[in-house]
Amino acid sequence: MTDRPLTLMAVHAHPDDEATGTGGVLARYAAEGIRTVLVTCTDGGCGDGPGGVKPGDPGHDPAAVASMRRKELDASCAVLGISDLEMLDYADSGMIGWPSNDAPGSFWRTPVEEGAARLAELMLHYRPDVVVTYDENGFYGHPDHIQAHRITMAALERTGLTPKVYWTTMPRSMMQRFGETMREFQEDMPEPDPAEAAAMAEIGLPDDEITTWVDTVAFSGQKFDALAAHASQGENIFFLKMGKERFGELMGTETFVRVKDATDAPLPEDDLFAGLR
Repeated sequence: MTDRPLTLMAVHAHPDDEATGTGGVLARYAAEGIRTVLVTCTDGGCGDGPGGVKPGDPGHDPAAVASMRRKELDASCAVLGISDLEMLDYADSGMIGWPSNDAPGSFWRTPVEEGAARLAELMLHYRPDVVVTYDENGFYGHPDHIQAHRITMAALERTGLTPKVYWTTMPRSMMQRFGETMREFQEDMPEPDPAEAAAMAEIGLPDDEITTWVDTVAFSGQKFDALAAHASQGENIFFLKMGKERFGELMGTETFVRVKDATDAPLPEDDLFAGLR
């Protein structure tokens, strides 16, 4: 036995990603006395600026946006009870195909070995029992999400310390409910073209391939408030339009694929720390 606390480390790409995919587990495990460490890889400078000004438009200042989003991230961490926030502070690469993908200092252009070395130092410091990040496609193909996956898996290989590793995902049944809810709240939403619809259908996994279903309904209010803390990006956060009650109904379970396990905990499981306590 050791006096070191059980520790969850979530590696995310941008400010606000921590709330979208893992806000429930971060709040739940913090409430259970587990140390929760958030690593945010980029500064979020390709997000919306004040008044909703978009990247590349006149008046969009990435440095000012990054500063604003850091304050919002601090507020989100306070809501979720996150113990430790670590910023790698790479420049936000923007969406796939944007010129910012190839800008000097962007996360996407950073050698994986460099990012992995920095993340490995944090893993050696915190010695997480559970690490959560994205799958190899970054869940939906965002360059910074893909890069976060790459440096996380490389850092884990360097350190070899973490008993359990997970990738965030979503069951296809839930993706279908999301689509129905979005159409309910956005009646004028156009139908996607066939290619876009086909790509959307490939996001997430069939329900029977999900290994881990964590009940976070009791913490859905905190998750909602954490998302709301990222007020500057509210136009892009659809979930805030549905209100807390509907949000809790739809977002009360967070799902993962277990990709490494040294505990022999049986699957499916309902606890990221199954086999560790």
